[in-house]
Amino acid sequence: MRYGQIVMGPAGSGKSTYCSTIVKHCQTMNRTVRVVNLDPAAEHFDYPVEVDIRELVQVDDVMEDEDLKLGPNGGLVFCMEYLAQNLEWLETQLGDGDDDYFLFDCPGQIELYTHIPVMRQVVDQLQQWNFRLCGIFLLDSQFLVDSAKFFAGVMTTLSAMVTLELPHVNVLSKMDLLSKKAKKEVEKYLDPDTASLLAELGQNTSTKYHKLNKAVATLIDDYSLVQFLPLDITEEDSIGDMLLYIDNIIQYGEDLDVKVPKMASEDNVDFDGMEEQWQVKITVTLMEWKNSEQT
Repeated sequence: MRYGQIVMGPAGSGKSTYCSTIVKHCQTMNRTVRVVNLDPAAEHFDYPVEVDIRELVQVDDVMEDEDLKLGPNGGLVFCMEYLAQNLEWLETQLGDGDDDYFLFDCPGQIELYTHIPVMRQVVDQLQQWNFRLCGIFLLDSQFLVDSAKFFAGVMTTLSAMVTLELPHVNVLSKMDLLSKKAKKEVEKYLDPDTASLLAELGQNTSTKYHKLNKAVATLIDDYSLVQFLPLDITEEDSIGDMLLYIDNIIQYGEDLDVKVPKMASEDNVDFDGMEEQWQVKITVTLMEWKNSEQT
């Protein structure tokens, strides 16, 4: 069994920063996480990339093709469809290791998660390759400044969730960039009361949209998609809680042997006691996950 996060979100929502943060955090835990770049328009990274779609196809090359005559968005869609037609390349690049953990850094174009089935094809193939996946959808916390933008953001995440049919985690990124006042304002969107937000929205929109607003709010409630997890990349606890939450969803670590961290000197290290502590942590984590599944 292998594990992976499908990292999604609009352009500029912090997907690459999220991947970089998770990689650095895992390095401090002596844990290996590999990153797969699925964005053919990406330019640079501040973390090592295990697999890069640009080795297969690049947006610039597609746009320069005189026969295709595609713009940036059309070129990106073409690249992703080309990947879907050549998934054996991706399979070769990923290798056949066991218990590997991957972050799939995806493009930000929303059409890839709505009416174009290419990302669904990639996800389905990954699952056939014995990957246990979780969808991570990032929204810029600075975007959620009023109820109208909140509903718009939720509908975007809902589209991705319904299309991919994966366990889904919504993340409010860039919390570290908010002022104290803005953080308090955003708190009401983490686990919001849809009815109160709908009333607030009604005060700021024309009456002719009230029925539409109510229908959207009902749809969100029906899918129970009204929770977001805040992520502050400057706080190790925030990063660790996020990673633990996702690991529980995909059941990462259930079959792994306990690994003792590397130390500069082994003479003064109580390995037996350390291993026992890690066994307790893993047992508690699994119990919490199983209890949540039962409820």
